[in-house]
Amino acid sequence: MFCCVGNDDDLRSVTLGADGAFAGMKPGAVFVDHTTASTHVARELYTAAKNIGLHFIDAPVSGGQAGAQNGALTVMCGGDAAAFDAVKPAGMAFSKAFTRMGESGAGQLTKMVNQICIAGLVQGLSEAVAFGQNAGLDMNQVLDVIGKGAAQSWQLDNRGKTMVADKFDFGFAVDWMRKDLGLALDEAKRNGARLPITALVDQFYADVQAMGGQRWDSSSLIKRLK
Repeated sequence: MFCCVGNDDDLRSVTLGADGAFAGMKPGAVFVDHTTASTHVARELYTAAKNIGLHFIDAPVSGGQAGAQNGALTVMCGGDAAAFDAVKPAGMAFSKAFTRMGESGAGQLTKMVNQICIAGLVQGLSEAVAFGQNAGLDMNQVLDVIGKGAAQSWQLDNRGKTMVADKFDFGFAVDWMRKDLGLALDEAKRNGARLPITALVDQFYADVQAMGGQRWDSSSLIKRLK
């Protein structure tokens, strides 16, 4: 069974209890969760599933709306190897990579690394585009040129020109990015990692929310610079 909901509480509500998914699954079945959630809930549900003869794989995804529509998601998984091997063929039907990262919770931790990377990249791209516009450059041309060099990234290729065009009605919403960064920041408190840039960008996203941009694409960081 595959699932993707909003947060930890949503995930518990659809898996646990008399009406939850676990109660209706046959022994030995595998529950694959694509929700971006906490490591705590991933390990909690892994244990709950194991106690009743089921398997739980935490399998958050990256690739956004376009990746989902094109069957090209990147899926990062945590859980038992045998259960992962059993579900991988089905997972590859909608992904370009479906990879086991380690034991339960490793998928969620990998997704946190992913979101930490993205936060810094989007802020840097936002500042670069805003700087170029203030300088009077043709930013579409600039992006074409620097996209062939060391500045190239998925964000530049897919969000640079939409930033220039002031279009943010697609992709991954600011509300969801703040949820994801909150998970990463909470985990960092537990493992001792220092995330100064991530914490700062999280507050920049709060500024965008205050501007009414809760459902804008995460590339809307540039809006607060204009």
